[in-house]
Amino acid sequence: MATNAVESPDASSSPQESDEKAQLNAQLRQQQRAERRSRWFWRISGYVFFFGLWQFASSFLVADFIVPPPLAILEKMRDIIVSGEVWVHFGATLSTIAIGFTVAYVLGAALGMLIGRSRWWESFFGDWVMATLTTPGLVFALLTAMVFGLGQLGPIVAVIITSISYVTVNVVEGVKAMPEDLVSMARAYRRSRWQIVRHVFIPFLAPFFFTAVRYGFSIAWKIATLTEVIVGTAGIGFMMRREFQSFSMTGFLAWVLLFFAFALFLERVVLQRQMKRVLKWRPEVAK
Repeated sequence: MATNAVESPDASSSPQESDEKAQLNAQLRQQQRAERRSRWFWRISGYVFFFGLWQFASSFLVADFIVPPPLAILEKMRDIIVSGEVWVHFGATLSTIAIGFTVAYVLGAALGMLIGRSRWWESFFGDWVMATLTTPGLVFALLTAMVFGLGQLGPIVAVIITSISYVTVNVVEGVKAMPEDLVSMARAYRRSRWQIVRHVFIPFLAPFFFTAVRYGFSIAWKIATLTEVIVGTAGIGFMMRREFQSFSMTGFLAWVLLFFAFALFLERVVLQRQMKRVLKWRPEVAK
């Protein structure tokens, strides 16, 4: 009987605790929905304001052949998509970025690990990394154009040179921020070098790797398009150059907006979702 008397308060409080948890979860979900609605409201408001200002400028401030109205640009974008040109030239630019950025990411991550763990390698490579980081991308675009001429090789090399420093710097910051206590504890438990890398280094550096992807990829987009404008024979930059030479502002802006829309899709839908999925175990990062 004494046992039953002691257990009965726990039994009676259990439903109350579950109700409180359910209420807290409901409030949290409601708060998250309100935050999402607020973000979408202001995001859409920004687009409405921008396109409204654009329409006003085209109608009352500048001649429409200089600043075409948004509707004319959308019609041109539709024609480009229907004709199939968008797939050909986006494919050419994406292949350049895929090859160049993959090489830059592998080399930059390895270089960042070396520099972050060794002062000797930091002294050896540090100034060169900083030099490529601060040099304008136009310099490398012109340099590779003069060295490699027309074709795809010049844009690929330009992407590698300009992206590698951004990847390296982000990885270096992650390696230097690594808590030595974690490594010492893993060694105290006699973990192998591979186990330390697999279970300590990689999980801790994962956010820095993703940051390197986001920044390096954005730079790769810009430099690939810029180099195509100068010496490309296909790609988004090549089409921008062609429209510019014919002074077709409508066609030029149509390719610019297609470039913007696709880059935004890769950033918001592909990269950010993959980051949230991989880093789900780190709520402060995955938010």
